Amino acid sequence: MDGNGRWAAKRGLPRTEGHNAGEEALFDTIEGVLDLGISWLTVYAFSTENWRRPQEEVDYLLGFSRNLLRKRLNELHERNVRIRFIGRREQPVNSGLIKEMQEAEELTRDNSKMTLSVAFNYGGRAEIVDALRSILNEFSNADGRSDNSATACQDLRITEEDISKYLYSPDMPDPDLVIRTSGESRISNFLLWQIAYSELVFFDVLWPDFRRRHLFEAVAEYQRRERRYGGR
Repeated sequence: MDGNGRWAAKRGLPRTEGHNAGEEALFDTIEGVLDLGISWLTVYAFSTENWRRPQEEVDYLLGFSRNLLRKRLNELHERNVRIRFIGRREQPVNSGLIKEMQEAEELTRDNSKMTLSVAFNYGGRAEIVDALRSILNEFSNADGRSDNSATACQDLRITEEDISKYLYSPDMPDPDLVIRTSGESRISNFLLWQIAYSELVFFDVLWPDFRRRHLFEAVAEYQRRERRYGGR
């Protein structure tokens, strides 16, 4: 969901106003996803790289995410939407925010119309690293070994299925479609493992101006493509 800062700058507003405007775009898109009967939507809300932004903006984004969760949680619950968070749940993320994320997941865990997966303090590379660490830790514990050297793990055979099983949300299906806004044509460390064969659609639209009609255009473009997964 890219382009909030540039949207605000074009209007002579603080960057934080662009993030505020992005809320309407997000929930109009969620409505469009529900209209289409899509079962899983993952949005990139805050990356592991976003901590490098000015502290004032980081503090605002963390508070904004918390307020948004409080304001919209019941609405999403009533719409039968299950909420998930993927990413690292550790410092510097505030423990109170982590607790509210867990409460939202618990409240909505049995909802079945759509899963809204929020990538927060998330990085695709970090996810793969964390998955490999979990695999190595499990191997070491099961084998009764106390060190993590290459020698200790020389008999370990890791498959793609093993890595997938240890991702943040192992039951999440690989995305069929990835949409990037704001005219940027890159992945930016988003779901690197899962999007190996996803279709990519790029919009020259800043995120606060994105609406469900853009989602429908992206889905229509996806439907025109032929997916071969490396075959013929």
